[in-house]
This record gives sequence, C-alpha cells and structure tokens, in this order.
Amino acid sequence: MNRTGNHFVLVVLIVSLGSFAAAQPGGTIYDESKVPKYTLPDPLVTAGGAKVVDADTWRKQRRPEVLKLFETHVYGRGPGRPADMSFETTSVDREALGGKAIRKEVTVYFSAAKDGPKMSVLIYLPNEAKKPVPLFVGLNFRGNHSIHPDPKITLATGWMRGGKPATEESRGSAAGRWPVEKILGRGYGLATIYCGDIDPDFHDEFQNGVHPLSYKEGQTKPAADEWGTIGAWAWGLSRAMDYFETDDDVDHRHVAVIGHSRLGKTSLWAGARDERFSLVISNDSGCGGAALSRRRFGESVKRINTSFPHWFCGNFKKYNDNENALPVDQHMLIALIAPRPAYVASAEQDRWADPRGEFLAAKHAEPVYRLLGLEGLGTDEMPPVDHPVGRTIGYHIRTGRHDVTEFDWQQYMDFADKHFSEPKP
Repeated sequence: MNRTGNHFVLVVLIVSLGSFAAAQPGGTIYDESKVPKYTLPDPLVTAGGAKVVDADTWRKQRRPEVLKLFETHVYGRGPGRPADMSFETTSVDREALGGKAIRKEVTVYFSAAKDGPKMSVLIYLPNEAKKPVPLFVGLNFRGNHSIHPDPKITLATGWMRGGKPATEESRGSAAGRWPVEKILGRGYGLATIYCGDIDPDFHDEFQNGVHPLSYKEGQTKPAADEWGTIGAWAWGLSRAMDYFETDDDVDHRHVAVIGHSRLGKTSLWAGARDERFSLVISNDSGCGGAALSRRRFGESVKRINTSFPHWFCGNFKKYNDNENALPVDQHMLIALIAPRPAYVASAEQDRWADPRGEFLAAKHAEPVYRLLGLEGLGTDEMPPVDHPVGRTIGYHIRTGRHDVTEFDWQQYMDFADKHFSEPKP
C-alpha cells in the first residue's frame, strides 16, 4: 500500500547496525538436542499465583508487575522526561533528495546546559504525502550521516567506533540498511539517532553518557537495579517521541520503533516501557532481545554479560548460567507490547541470535494478545525461510546473515500498512 496522500505519517526509529559477536566461543549450543529443559514463567499468572482472566486485570495489575520485573532484573530502572529538556531545529530543507523529501535535523538537549548531553535527530519526510506523516524511528551505529550519502547531513561528533572522528568518507557507509527512498516512496517518514549521542557503547562505569544526569548526590554509577546502556538508549527513543509530539509534520499516533541486534533489544524495551510507540520491530535482536534466555542457544546470558557488562542492569549478572531463576523471559517482554502490533525477525545464518528462540518468544506472547481479543502469530509452526507469518504479532526468518535487508524492510512496511490502517481495539 502506498502511503502518499494519506492522513498520517509513520515514524519508525530504527536501531541499526547491531553487533554480531566476532568470536563465538567453544561450548556454545548450536544443537537443538542440547538445549536444556526449561519451563517458561506464565505471563498471565500474578506474583501471588492468581490466573489473569480479563483484560482489566492484565492492564492494571499484571502488566505493571511484569514491567517492574524487567526493570529490576534485566534492563534497570530509568528516569522520566527531564524537566529542563528542550528542542532546537537546527536545519530544515524542504527540497531534499532532489525534491523528494523534507529533511530536518533537531537537537534534543537533555538539560538546561547546552554543552551537556544531547542528541541529534535526523528526520526525512516524503514531500508528496499529506501531513502529518507516519514515521519509522530507530537508532544507528555509525552516526546519522552514515545512513545516506546526502552531503547536507551533519557529521556526527563525539565518540565514534574505532576511536576516530567521523569523516566525509563515512557518509552513506550504512546506507544498505536504510532504504530511505523506498521508505519515502511508501509514504512513510524515517527518523534516526546515533546511539553514541545518548550513551557511547563501551564500559567506563557509566561516566560518558546520560547516566550522570540522574545520579543522586554522591552517586557515581547506577545501582544494581538501575539502567544500563540499553536502558539509556531506550530512554533516548522516548525523548525523541517527546519531540515528535510537537512536530505538526509527524503523526505521533503512528510511530513505529525499530532496531537491529543490540538496538533491536533496545527497540523492544523502548516499546515495552513507552506505549506511545504504536508498533514495535525487532530485527535479529537475540539474547536480551527477542530470544528466550532459558534456551541458552547461541549467545547466552553469561556470554552477553561478560562481553558487554554495560548493556543491562547489574542484577542481570545474577542469572549467568542461572537462567531458570529469572522471574521473566523474553516472551513476556513481547507480551508487554500488547495490544500494539509487534514484529520479530530472524536470519537463517544468524544462529548466534537463536532464530528458533525468537520465534518461540513471539509464540508464547500470544496468550496475552488473545486475552485482549487479538490474534497473535496464528501458527504453531516456525515458518519456512522467506515466508512471513502473523497477525498482530508478525514473524519471519529470511535467507542470509545478521543484517537488515530490503526484504526485512518490505515486511515491516507491509505490516505497518496493515496495522496503521486498522482501527484500534
């Protein structure tokens, strides 16, 4: 469905350029027969053991309870919107990309100090579409300038991967994952933010990003149940959503948050925490994202906490080689998105991210969707490669490796076409 001329804009924030572990250590499970036996916690049984049988009890009791469990044990508690946050539109070009698009750059200042932590939001909107426009929004790994060779995108500043500043040669270096013209041609907008603006992706005891803004007097790092880097990135996506609500060109009722790999973990957590995101997309997010932790297939909780000790809250390390003690698993994260649509995608060669575990998490989130009167996946069997399935929960496993491809984008836009055209329950 072409969105040109429609009444809303889809803003999808894509969290892109995930990292596939360079070294996959010995002892990693890649054989289904070696997956340990496990029992998943029931998203519809309260902490007191009562069965949730109606939507009201889910919304008022069990959903807040599950959200709190993820905050306490996996991603950590984060602050709300800063009282002194502000927005500044630094550039607007209404004839960008040869007249196809409006390009905006907006700086979000997280405090009154203009030299303090801030992030730059790059937005493309289709010129021919009726405003406001629905939007895809996602984080990127290499700077906003990397998603398209457009010479007018401001080069990212500050920390960059590899320790070297951004250069003109890096423009468009990640464009293969961001089919900007195709997104615009479908009538959708696209917004993106460099994840390093919010919190650089290395462990320095949380001194280099937004975390110090929330420290209490005498505090030097987050408590064991407070936000890590994924929590900070998700928080940044919500601050972008704060901006979208002020932009008359953007339909903030139809904003899809999307992410790949570690940023797919982020998009799921952002969508679970912030119900303003009306559609949530996870691309190859794996452990700590869409894949069930209890399977220990591919990347395990211990491996991810060892390789990336800053991503999750301190309490998550209690579950290294101890996944069965977790009071939650990732099907419950997807369930927190209900009744909003959720899409989970895997890649056939990306065994590190456990495609089957991602499918099973989506499947086991279905009871919550059904309780709310919605269909979930609509299938009990993992589909063949390159055959998308799903109703309110979408899923596909595609040919290829850990990446974001045009095939993935096609499914996400088709899914958005369907759900942004349907009335809400």
